[in-house]
Amino acid sequence: MYEIIIENTTAFWLILLAAFTIIEAATVQLVSVWFAVGALGALVSSFAHTDFKVQVIVFIALSILSLIATRPLVKRFTKTKLQSTNADRCLNKTAVVIEEIDNLNAKGQVKVNGNIWSARSIDDKIIPENTLVKVLKIEGVKVIVEEIKE
Repeated sequence: MYEIIIENTTAFWLILLAAFTIIEAATVQLVSVWFAVGALGALVSSFAHTDFKVQVIVFIALSILSLIATRPLVKRFTKTKLQSTNADRCLNKTAVVIEEIDNLNAKGQVKVNGNIWSARSIDDKIIPENTLVKVLKIEGVKVIVEEIKE
């Protein structure tokens, strides 16, 4: 079997190059471009009729080198920027229930920082109107709250 691979190294590296390129094209993130570079280098070395072990070393070395060389560039372009919103300001704040919070019936509103939010209870308890609650998190357009115990 080793002889079969050795005889067809050009085809082997060409298939790997095509596979890595297709995978890269089909994904949103950079996942196999480095291996495609390595396969291209190994393909070129197969044209020079080098030993298969040398071709594998070229593949591994070029894959690692291309990863190291492009890592800072990739990190800079794939860095996600978090956009702060005014909604973050209501986290951990005290709010007043202006409509009874009942998770089972999907109703409830609170007023926090002058804004009215749909609200749900963290522990599925019914929280009556005019109760003070703490805003724990935001899920979509709803705040998740817990009753403040005095």
